[in-house]
Amino acid sequence: MQNLIEIMRNVRMTDLVDMVIVAFVFYKLYMLIRETRAEQLIKGIVVLLLATQLSDWLQLHAINWILRNTMTVGLIALLIVFQPELRRALEYIGRTKFLTKSIIDIEHEEISMMINEIVEAAASLSRQKIGALMVVEKDTGLNEVVETGTPINGRISTGLLINIFMPNTPLHDGAVVVRKNIVLAAGCFLPLTENNHLSKDLGTRHRAAIGVTERSDSIVVIVSEETGAISIAENGKLTRFLDTTTLRSILTNSFKATENKQWQFLKMKWRHKK
Repeated sequence: MQNLIEIMRNVRMTDLVDMVIVAFVFYKLYMLIRETRAEQLIKGIVVLLLATQLSDWLQLHAINWILRNTMTVGLIALLIVFQPELRRALEYIGRTKFLTKSIIDIEHEEISMMINEIVEAAASLSRQKIGALMVVEKDTGLNEVVETGTPINGRISTGLLINIFMPNTPLHDGAVVVRKNIVLAAGCFLPLTENNHLSKDLGTRHRAAIGVTERSDSIVVIVSEETGAISIAENGKLTRFLDTTTLRSILTNSFKATENKQWQFLKMKWRHKK
């Protein structure tokens, strides 16, 4: 404990700035190589480094010599094999987005992309009169709903959403749950609304959409199987017969309102700390 206190006393502001910059650069590098061949490469290099260090500690001289020489030759080979990835990374840095693109910008892009994919999918399903139920998670977690369906954990796309709701496919009957740009699960069961004053024209799909928005702050896009009409449910209320422009506008404004609430909360929390 005494040693820890002594170390903290010797930490300068420049040391903290140094650590933050290094952490930020490593985060950006991870975002750059995520879900590429380079990600698996980095994992392999880490395993080799750990094995090299472990063999040194255990004094396994033959293994240590082989691993060290492998690493030396391997670095040259990696520059050749992964030349396209290195070039793409350097081009990315050259466009100045590497250090200027904030986490907030990334989140905005994810939400914008998600909205575009949902709107395009809803438009296509509407034209074909294919029923659909797309639940978009916001602040309130929907894990209890996700657990009732089949895990997908795939990047959202118009094609994926359309394929899920195609008739006579295993997952078409139920809801899809979306978190930012990830489709978490399909074929999920939603709680029905207990509101007895709804129109008798509304079927189970619409009542389920209203039900989940009564219990969470999620927003649900519904496509009617009978008419192809697009509707949206939020805060226990249903808005029907939407065109794609209106649908996009409602989704965008809903997420803007959520972001503004989060920002106001952070500002209040900061003032309270001060």
